[in-house]
Amino acid sequence: MNVWSLIPLYDDSIGQWSWEARLLRWLTFVWLGAGLLVLFSASYPSAALELGDGAYYVKRQLLWLVVGLVVFNTTVHTPLHRCLAIAHWGVLILLGLLLLILVPGLGTTVNGATRWISLGFIPIQPSELIKPFLILQGAIVFGRWNRLSVGQRLFWLAILILILGCIILQPNLSTTAMCGMMLWLMALAAGIPYRILLGTAGGGVLLAALSLSFKAYQRRRVLSFLNPWDAVSGDGYQLVQSLLAVGSGGVWGHGFGMSQQKLSYLPIHESDFIFAVFAEEFGFIGSLILILFLIAYGTLALRVALNARNLLSQLVAIGVMVALVGQSFINIAVATGTLPTTGLPLPLFSYGGSSAIASLMAAGLLVRVAREGSQAEVISLSPPSTALDRPVKKANKSSRASRPS
Repeated sequence: MNVWSLIPLYDDSIGQWSWEARLLRWLTFVWLGAGLLVLFSASYPSAALELGDGAYYVKRQLLWLVVGLVVFNTTVHTPLHRCLAIAHWGVLILLGLLLLILVPGLGTTVNGATRWISLGFIPIQPSELIKPFLILQGAIVFGRWNRLSVGQRLFWLAILILILGCIILQPNLSTTAMCGMMLWLMALAAGIPYRILLGTAGGGVLLAALSLSFKAYQRRRVLSFLNPWDAVSGDGYQLVQSLLAVGSGGVWGHGFGMSQQKLSYLPIHESDFIFAVFAEEFGFIGSLILILFLIAYGTLALRVALNARNLLSQLVAIGVMVALVGQSFINIAVATGTLPTTGLPLPLFSYGGSSAIASLMAAGLLVRVAREGSQAEVISLSPPSTALDRPVKKANKSSRASRPS
């Protein structure tokens, strides 16, 4: 791999890629650029008031994005079989960090949830970083299901269930549901027997019900979602403020930077409810454009999955589509009151280093699948040769097919 390919936004080999891979790369960068602008607008007033630097969140996000873009480019230039080969190490290492978070005193608690752990002075969120590795390992387990022994199946199913259990104990029901849904859809696409799929779906519903029964605040969130106006000053406050922001945007919005709800009204406006700020500033038209963009990205991801060269590559593309596009629609549904309030970020929009790195790695995996599954043909620009001027080749010489980088 060329060392220059590690530099963010630079790639001298892109001319050799398929059109799907090139388009996905640029759509990812457009998504990322738009997200940075919206984050700047959403976070500037509160950062200026509370921290004395309106660009505080954007500066920190840019540092994470540089790391994320290096990860993105490295993933794009790494053969998928090598990514799959190291997937189990990533899963097990991040599972270890998830277990450490549950040890009293080691995790960092914010708003009543312990989801972060500090490595030196760097806080990371393992439940976000583990998503691309779950996609890779899920593709291996479900794609090779018929070739695995019963013991291997049970071992990896136990590991996946343990990961989901650690996340829900943080507590983080929304991320648990997101990861579980992603793995379940990958298993469905792989053709896992329906009795297993129905059993795991039932287990997931039971786990969610137990979490709601033991966590009073989660139960109140679900109840307040049904009618947030009955709890305007309580559990329905976030959703009410989000609905006011979305509704006040009208058709065209108030314009970039002109949101009023982000001024000490809308909580967590730089992360979980960043779409509400976007909708207030860009209105129905801007929101529709964003939704159409996500649909286009998801459609292209499905095309990549259909053109993938093997089942494992198909499952990776499907997992990435669910992790990026599916999570985006869930975040939008929460901000508009279609789903109960959760703590899922909007990929490549919301503030958060772990989420940004994981999202860019996932996007890199999708581009890699596109590169390997639909290689661009090299067309010669020289005129076709005739039988008289065609050079004579020796019979014992054979041409070698070039391999992609």
